[in-house]
Amino acid sequence: MRYNRTSKALVLSAALALTLTACGGGGGNEADETTGGDSSKVITANGTEPQNGLLPANTNEVGGGRVMDLLFTGLVSYDITGKPVNELAESIETTDAKNYTIKIKSGQKFTNGEAVTAKSFVDAWNFGAAAKNAQLNSYFFESIKGYDKVSAEGATEDTMDGLKVVDDTTFTVELGRAESDFPLRLGYTAFFPLPAAAFEDPKAFGEKPAGNGPYKLAEDGWKHNVQIDLVPNADYSGPRTAANGGVTFKIYSSTDSAYQDLLSNNLDVLDEIPPSQLQNYQNDLGDRSVNQAYAGNATMTIPNYLPEFKGEAGALRRQAISMAIDRQQIIDNIFFGNKQIAKEFTSPVLDGYSDALPGSEVLTFNADKAKELWAQADAIDPWPADKAFTVTSNIDTGGNKEYITAMANQISNTLGIKAELNSIPTFKEMRELVVSKKLTGASRAGWQADYPSLYNFLGPLYGTGAGSNDGDYSSKEFDQKLADGLSATSVEEGNKIFNESQEILFKDLPVIPLWYQAVQGGWSENVSAVKFSWNRVPVYNEIVGK
Repeated sequence: MRYNRTSKALVLSAALALTLTACGGGGGNEADETTGGDSSKVITANGTEPQNGLLPANTNEVGGGRVMDLLFTGLVSYDITGKPVNELAESIETTDAKNYTIKIKSGQKFTNGEAVTAKSFVDAWNFGAAAKNAQLNSYFFESIKGYDKVSAEGATEDTMDGLKVVDDTTFTVELGRAESDFPLRLGYTAFFPLPAAAFEDPKAFGEKPAGNGPYKLAEDGWKHNVQIDLVPNADYSGPRTAANGGVTFKIYSSTDSAYQDLLSNNLDVLDEIPPSQLQNYQNDLGDRSVNQAYAGNATMTIPNYLPEFKGEAGALRRQAISMAIDRQQIIDNIFFGNKQIAKEFTSPVLDGYSDALPGSEVLTFNADKAKELWAQADAIDPWPADKAFTVTSNIDTGGNKEYITAMANQISNTLGIKAELNSIPTFKEMRELVVSKKLTGASRAGWQADYPSLYNFLGPLYGTGAGSNDGDYSSKEFDQKLADGLSATSVEEGNKIFNESQEILFKDLPVIPLWYQAVQGGWSENVSAVKFSWNRVPVYNEIVGK
């Protein structure tokens, strides 16, 4: 969850022995040494209220993800370019891309004093996969042998056959089939380890998690809807050591308020400039600003459970709405040119990206064609005369209200229907509405990469039953393409197949791609060594005071 980069493809062969490098990632102490900064300063950053308790397998949104990535560490992390870097892993080895032997570092512990062992990973992954625990990220474990037995509705088993503890520092993973990008996933939140306390009372643990990352939650550190206070974890010994005195995420009702705090040096780091300031922020902040592409996109989900968008008429309506949107006009007028029109469903900063996939013409503004398609749909199944096409969005983060209102006006003017924003006060409330499948229209959506892979923009969002499949999309043909891509013998071959899967998405349009994202951010006069990573997130642990 969760920028200029070009990832290095991880090539798998019949005799692969994969050992990720243990260097890189940028230890925070280096930032302090090179800048002469104040390593005792607590850094303040913008945040949003996490949707759920802070459990790895149940955190799949940015507000919680920012925090989890600092409280926990897994087998690997990703450096500023998206390259996997060993954290707890001593080695991750395979000869067939199906069977993995993973050795972890000894002597590590959680902040409650419990040792981090191979069992900490195996138990956490089994917990995350089991249907009875209803974790949003359970889909990430579907590759592991035996996942189907624990994830099926009413399943009584709660351990996957493919996970085996060998000893305190070794465990094995057997996948259901060879998968080309499995090692790339292991830095994602869902794969973090957990102490025994997490399983005894998951709800209580989620409020006060005991992690093993570069930071820990301060005493009474989560003040809901106000701020989340993190302090350095003195027992952490990985590559992301804290160079500051802690990180406090301040939860704002609007990015306009956050921006004003930034200008007055009451906020140290802001990773989202409000639209009202996009024209001015670089002049306001000078060399304390950033405008950088990252692995993220913006889309609009149209749920499959909506009756007006089912069948042939529904497919025509989806195409019509997509072609009724003048993306460039919105980018120019709302975002002052700081976006790039989407050509497909992933991100151009990823290896394997193509901007010339068959079927992508449905993403091109064409008012006449949009009207024609809408009329064809009405001939099959008339749109209810009194029904508005709504787009649900939270309005506590910058730009959503403005661009959706503009987009709704375009749709209304082109198609001759009523289209409007359905505003929800907070991101948390919006996500609860989306997850409960209670939308009566479309919803604002988008994706920030969990790990550097095309598949990460496809499987978790559009695979049947996937945890982030907000629109309940299901296609056997698409699912098969995903499986074929994962079982490819190289990342390059897998990417070719993943791009073929997008041709199916162009026909079905479970979401309507809008634009690729870039991070526009800034920092105060009180900090230095501020960098933004491949996935948009500031490298919080390296930031120091002046």
